[in-house]
Amino acid sequence: MSHRPDRSEHPAYPVGLRLAGRRVVVLGGGTVAQRRLPALLAAGADVLVIAPSVTPAVEAMAEAGELRWERRAYRPGDLAGAWYAVVATDDAEANAAASAEAEESRVWCVRSDDAEAATAWTPATGRVEGVTVAVLTGRDPRRSAAVRDAVVEGVRDGTLSAPRHRARRAGVALVGGGPGDPDLITVRGRRMLAEADVVIADRLGPRDLLDELPPHVEVIDAAKIPYGRAMAQEAINEALVEQAKAGKFVVRLKGGDPFVFGRGMEEAQALAEAGIPVTVVPGISSSVSVPGAAGIPVTHRGVAHEFTVVSGHVAPDDPRSLVDWAALARLRGTLVLLMAVEKAGAIADALVEHGRDPKTPVAVVQEGTMAGQRRVDATLATVAERIRAEAVRPPAVIVVGEVVAVGRYAGGAVGGVDGGAR
Repeated sequence: MSHRPDRSEHPAYPVGLRLAGRRVVVLGGGTVAQRRLPALLAAGADVLVIAPSVTPAVEAMAEAGELRWERRAYRPGDLAGAWYAVVATDDAEANAAASAEAEESRVWCVRSDDAEAATAWTPATGRVEGVTVAVLTGRDPRRSAAVRDAVVEGVRDGTLSAPRHRARRAGVALVGGGPGDPDLITVRGRRMLAEADVVIADRLGPRDLLDELPPHVEVIDAAKIPYGRAMAQEAINEALVEQAKAGKFVVRLKGGDPFVFGRGMEEAQALAEAGIPVTVVPGISSSVSVPGAAGIPVTHRGVAHEFTVVSGHVAPDDPRSLVDWAALARLRGTLVLLMAVEKAGAIADALVEHGRDPKTPVAVVQEGTMAGQRRVDATLATVAERIRAEAVRPPAVIVVGEVVAVGRYAGGAVGGVDGGAR
């Protein structure tokens, strides 16, 4: 009578098998084998599949020369010389015989039909950022998969990170942090932050993300970089170059998108001239996300077929202005104004002067996507007074057009925060 040792109370000992060029035998060619084969092939294993029939996917692997397939059932001795075996046939007797051969031959063996009879278990595995995550929870494969997914996603989006202790090439990433809500930074942007040695942050960047950084990361407030007689932007450019040349990986964290009124190209050009590698990580622009958070679509069928984004940091009559306000006034679509709170009255007057209806709806959304978000509704004729009366302060996005009325019907805060003065 055979005796199987009771291993149920002992956890599996985790180990990473290096199977490149080594013989691996897979018994069975069904869906279980199909799931296991890609990882074995990726590990460089010399794979032999033994099965009377296989799935089309496994057959395609054989036809492509990725593995060898012998069209027959298991025979004693098939595991000779193997380093690892996968037993996954629908023949219980064959599985038991192969498992016994593996035990006698000291071949690590996994079984799809009887995990307790196996000498190895297949973990739930994922790969991200050069890391292999393997999770074992004994008899609960669904929990293994759930834990694996959580770890992989955390590494991917930067919420789970560990410092790298290998040499890393210095450089700069220009990262768009989105409109303010820390959840609205891109996955890649958060990952870049997790790898940073230095972060140079804008005032309008998502500040809550800075609290997540490890203690060793140096955070520099771009507004506080001393610049003396030089322009502030030139000083920021110099700081980026200096930090990167010191061998550090620098993240320049900006609000919105680096190339939407963010001077990102000026920084990229300065870094390129200094021979510093630059990575640009786009961000969600406040020009569309803030109106959306306040329930305003910048386009809507039958209402607006276009939207135009304009910087309002200089007045229409300022000689530095590059905007054709007369042409904008003739447009029927949506006008989104950024950095325009101070000049809103002058801009409204220019639009009306050039033909835009003074009754055109306007919405001013302050601190969009953040906890203090509020929306103030007006028209071109009343927007300046409403901004004064409601003490609206930057950052705020101003939306001009009939889509503002569509937003009212939606309740003014579709899936967002609304503290709104109306």
